[in-house]
Amino acid sequence: MSRSDVLVDADWVQAHLDDPKVVLVEVDEDTSAYEKNHIRNAIRIDWKQELQDPVRRDFVDQEGFEKLLSAKGVANDDTVVLYGGNNNWFAAYAYWYFKLYGHADVRLLDGGRKKWELDSRDLVAEVPTRAATEYRAQPQDTSIRAFRDEVVAAIGVQNLVDVRSPDEFSGKLLAPAHLPQEQSQVGGHIPSARNVPWSKSANDDGTFRSDEELTELYQGEGVDPAKDTIAYCRIGERSAHTWFVLHELLGQPNVKNYDGSWTEYGSLVGVPVETGPAK
Repeated sequence: MSRSDVLVDADWVQAHLDDPKVVLVEVDEDTSAYEKNHIRNAIRIDWKQELQDPVRRDFVDQEGFEKLLSAKGVANDDTVVLYGGNNNWFAAYAYWYFKLYGHADVRLLDGGRKKWELDSRDLVAEVPTRAATEYRAQPQDTSIRAFRDEVVAAIGVQNLVDVRSPDEFSGKLLAPAHLPQEQSQVGGHIPSARNVPWSKSANDDGTFRSDEELTELYQGEGVDPAKDTIAYCRIGERSAHTWFVLHELLGQPNVKNYDGSWTEYGSLVGVPVETGPAK
């Protein structure tokens, strides 16, 4: 898989703004950002209200994903281009969802909103309308999703990549500093995990660093490309970004995102936990 299979640049998007088979989708941590302005003809997916199950701590099931994309006007043969703020943080999370449910052609806009704005490209407030479709998702691809039992079994055996901040990794914080310190019962990290904060994979303009730089980054932190890898954070969104880097950009075949992440693991009874800075 090459970068062109999973990434497009701003020039490509500009040239395809009126292509009916290309669907631009904005996904942001701040779900109100789209309402202020967005790339012309882009639709929005609200990660909190539309990608999460309303009752269980899980993401929307296959039927729910089909209903969502049908209502948004996304067809199975559309090229979906996701973008958002903060280095495509939540756009990469949504990308992982699309891959879980087998969408054939989904990509990220390299640099997301930040690069688009740095290039002084137009943003609009007008919300487009798309005709409803009959979208059909595939059964969930569990080869890219990790669950708690396999995470525990991976300790000391596979690569475990903790993509949170050093303060979260050490146990000083339970969540990013700008968020409420809640959800998990204890702080710390999974034993044998390597701490490689997710945002280290991005340049200052929000684009991804080169393959050579990314390889040096992860191998320099002790992530062995010959081993299977599980990435985790607090709720699975930052680790989806790292999953994208390792699996989609660097082509490592056996990489999973543990979306239960520290919110689940830090509340489990009897599992091993370590605290303190990276060694």
